[in-house]
Amino acid sequence: MPSLLSYASTPFLPLLALPILCWATTLRKHKPKETNLVFYIHDNFAGDDTSAMTVAGKDGPTTSILEFGTLAAVDDPVTEGPDPKSKKIGRAQGLYINSQLDGKGLYLVFSVIFTDGEYKGSTLEIQGADPFSIKEREFSIVSGTGFFRFVKGYGIMTTEFIDIPNLRAILKLDVTVRHY
Repeated sequence: MPSLLSYASTPFLPLLALPILCWATTLRKHKPKETNLVFYIHDNFAGDDTSAMTVAGKDGPTTSILEFGTLAAVDDPVTEGPDPKSKKIGRAQGLYINSQLDGKGLYLVFSVIFTDGEYKGSTLEIQGADPFSIKEREFSIVSGTGFFRFVKGYGIMTTEFIDIPNLRAILKLDVTVRHY
């Protein structure tokens, strides 16, 4: 039986080494990039600029989003700054469900669809708990498209403004994602 050293003098070794070298150089090229973004979501359940509405609840669509079990559909403007008149860069479209028995927490699942700026045509998929009675909370970025293909990450959501009687809020999302 030949020893391992005898293979070193044959053409067999370079044939083995070639795929290993190719794999090693490819692996280095595919390190994930990290991107940090800050944007604002304007969540309005009332007014001329309504962008969210209750679609189901214990009393039907008239149920407040502040009650356990209520489901809402959203199509909120996404802007560069907290001012509602700042540059619009996208929409946040999806669903909220009030999933906390005391009514102080939502479960979010929505897409941030970038319609302008550097990430135009790309999306981020967000899901997770939103205990909105806490000023600052963390959520998951679970997927994305375009620039954010194969993304994974997290974000910190901060309530910049809230008007509970009129169900209006401005949310700051500070997002960190890794993608290829």
